[in-house]
Amino acid sequence: MSIDSRQVAAGMLEAVPFARTLGFEFVEVAPEAEGGVRAVVRLPDTPATHNHVGGPHAGAMFTLGETASGAVVLAAFGQLLDRAVPLAVSAQIAYRKVAMGPVLATARLGRRPADVIAELDAGKRPEFPVEVEISTEDGTPTSAMTVTWTLRPNR
Repeated sequence: MSIDSRQVAAGMLEAVPFARTLGFEFVEVAPEAEGGVRAVVRLPDTPATHNHVGGPHAGAMFTLGETASGAVVLAAFGQLLDRAVPLAVSAQIAYRKVAMGPVLATARLGRRPADVIAELDAGKRPEFPVEVEISTEDGTPTSAMTVTWTLRPNR
């Protein structure tokens, strides 16, 4: 699988203006084993996104994780946009440690793309998880998130 990370980043920033508002930076969008995809998105450290203790606001971190998961979905299934619309179905996040400074969200596809596409080809509406780890720039994990996505077939 070949991924144009600049195209994915541009597509996300165009489709999701809030990602631009928060100043997200797309660090990497890359293929992994068995057709998987990984995306890393960075939230810079700015006073506009701080909470009451001086770290990134929980809402900004949630949006960071959801955006990274969306980049994975776009990279893995962007070629299907004429057939299906990707939609987030649900999301769970666990804030485990106070984050300070810039944070990175690393998202990974939780199912093989071929399996998801096979379900879509069979007329089903596939659901699949995207696992996200949010950490400080030195690699200290601060949050874990799972976003469940679907591909809603165009009718």
